[in-house]
Order: sequence, then structure tokens, then C-alpha cells
Amino acid sequence: MRFHARTAARTTARTTRWGTAAVTAAVLTALAGTQHAGAAGAEAGGTGERAAAQRTGASLGVLRHDVAAVRKAGGGKVKVLAEIRDGRTAVRARAGSGKPVPWNARFRAASTTKTFTAVVLLQLADEGKLSLDDTVEKWLPGVVKGNGNDGSRITVRDLLRQTSGLYDYVDDPELAGVLQDFEKYRYDTTPAASYVAVAMRHKPLFTPRRGDPPRWAYSNTNYLLAGMIAEKAGKLPWREQVEHRVIAPLGLRATHAAGANPFMPGPHARVTLPLPGKDGKPLDVTEHSLQHTADSAVISTTRDLGTFYRALMTGKLLSKDRLAEMKQTVERTDDPDDVAAWPKGGYGLGLRENPLSCGGSYRHHEGDGFGSYTRTGVTDDGRRAVTVSLTSDGGIPDQIRLNSATRKLVDHALCGTDG
Repeated sequence: MRFHARTAARTTARTTRWGTAAVTAAVLTALAGTQHAGAAGAEAGGTGERAAAQRTGASLGVLRHDVAAVRKAGGGKVKVLAEIRDGRTAVRARAGSGKPVPWNARFRAASTTKTFTAVVLLQLADEGKLSLDDTVEKWLPGVVKGNGNDGSRITVRDLLRQTSGLYDYVDDPELAGVLQDFEKYRYDTTPAASYVAVAMRHKPLFTPRRGDPPRWAYSNTNYLLAGMIAEKAGKLPWREQVEHRVIAPLGLRATHAAGANPFMPGPHARVTLPLPGKDGKPLDVTEHSLQHTADSAVISTTRDLGTFYRALMTGKLLSKDRLAEMKQTVERTDDPDDVAAWPKGGYGLGLRENPLSCGGSYRHHEGDGFGSYTRTGVTDDGRRAVTVSLTSDGGIPDQIRLNSATRKLVDHALCGTDG
């Protein structure tokens, strides 16, 4: 998802995958006046963590400081867990009031799922089961049509690198009431095809351009279609392919692609948002079925996501040529919301690239769901990775401040002590 600096209501809608009126401006204004930083409560995992920090070159003190800064940027109403992985060693820190986030907490990775989906499509391409230059119409005849939408002009590559121009289904006004009446929609399992149909009610933002650079705009609709194509080409449900092709081979035992089951498995932090609950307190939104599609369904841990991104960058999931293709980025031309969130860098095939202060760049994909925020980063050689999980604890963070703080944390983590 992406964020916008000008309107808090639209910002919140981006982070929750639904329409622009998801939370009223009055609620957000009240929150802005009541949120406070509070005590950071940052801590790390004991003497073993210090030894790991020495071996990896990561600074435990810097990570603690950055985690506390991220919590402060979130208005003091987020719980933060961060982990730096380098080989078999890890350095971790956490912050938050009340019951601490478990070190092995599971969380909804939201749009970080898009990298998993892109890997599945690229593996299918490696196996000759599809081509990135295949059109959407070839695989899903008649699905993308009407109101100027034309699946014969959009390729699989366009879907994965966000150059299709398709309307983002989460912006549809009819989906705006999800947070306003969360209990009504909590167990919704609307299939991907139905959400694509919602997007088809709207004109595309643009027609894909074959020039250089192509036009670009972030749309979750792209990854719904990518998942549907994966099911046709791979002859298995998208969730099963993620399990068989990525999760099982890498031994990601705490990771799975969520389906209709609303419950969070294993240790996790509770997620609360300032929405009207039955008792008047912030609403617990931990359990729900809303994020079950190929744009947002993965549930994971900081450890597993670090393992995933390092494996991806070191060639354990894709051929050398296909990985190089995945890492080729395009300029983000038509999306001020996205540029506000990520001022520098480009977008590849389900993978962003952003610069490091120490030189070079890192790869990642963010994720934002219902009060759960994920930030990732991996060095281009796959040597070091960092994952940050943030959980709303009764507030809605300012996304511009939060993104700025997490970018600094990722930069310091990947550059090392002197970052």
C-alpha cells in the first residue's frame, strides 16, 4: 500500500486496503491530539544478542535507538519488533507498552505478500508454463474489459511491475465502509475475481505504454490478477503454490498464506484500532478474514521474512537471469502517494529498490494492513536482511513520520554500525 501526506483519511484507507472514507476525519483529528510517545521500552534479547551484534557488525545500541524512534514516530501507540539477520546470527530489539511483542511473533505481512506472488509467477515463467509477455486476456479471457479496460493490452509483466494502469479496487467508494462497520465485514472472504470486477467499474488510470519509461501507478488489482493467472498456469490454488514453491523449500515454518480462517496462529501481538467497539474501547481487529488474496494474504515472522528475502537475493528461488529481470526497476511516474512514501528508488517485479546511505541499494516490499505494518530490507547480495513489524496499539500512526523512521532503521541495519 502507499500513503499520502495531505489527507489523513486517505492515508488510513491506503494502509487498510479499503476505500477513502474508511475512518472519518473527525476520529483522526481527535487521535492527532491525544497520541503521545510514551516510554519506548526498547529491549534486546540478552547477552547472546550482543555477541551476535559483534559478529554481524550490527550495533545493538543503534537498533534499540531506532526501534524507540519508530515507536515515537507512531505516536507511541504502536508496538515494534525489529530483527537483523546476517548468516545464522540475528540481532533483535522491541518496544511497546504493556505486554511485550513476542520475539517470535507472527503478523499479517499484507502487501509484502506481493514479492511472494511475483516469485511464483517468475518460477512458472522459468518452467515455460507462461511468459511475462503473455497478455491478461490470454489467461483470463473477458475478465479485464469494459470502461476502457482491455486485457489484451496488459501483460503479466505489467501486472508485476505495476504498469497496467488498472484502477486500484481498494479505492472503490462502495468498499469504504469496512472499518466503519468492521464487525460486519470481519469474516468476509470475497474472491479475488469479484474484487477485480469492482475495479472494472472504473476507467483505467492510463493505457500501458510501451515506451521508455512506461507509466506507473500502484494498484492492488494487479496482484489479484497475477494470482488468478498463477492458478491457471500452475493448475493449483495460489495459496498452495506459495506453500509448495516458497514456504516449504525454505523451511519457513512460521509462515503461511491465510485463507478463510480468521485466527492468528502461534504467538502474536493483539492489534487494536480507534474504532467503536461494543464496550467503547479501541476495537480489537486481530482476527479477520479480509486479507486472503494474492496481494496481501501472507502471515509470517521477522525471522522468516529475513530468510525469504536473503534466499531470493542469493538465487535459491529463481534462476540467475530471472532474478536479474525481477530486479530491473521502472520509474514511478503517475503516483504521488507512492513517491511521498518512498521519495527515491524504483519498482521491479514485486520488488522495490531504494538507495543506501553507505552506497549501493537495498531491495524490499512494504506491507500495510488493518493496524499491521511491515517493513523489510535486504542487501543486493543477500548477505544481510532486516524486518520490522509494527502493530497498532489503539492508534493510527502518521504514515509519513512512520515511513521516515523505518527507512532510517533499515538503512542503519543494512549499512552496519557506521550507517
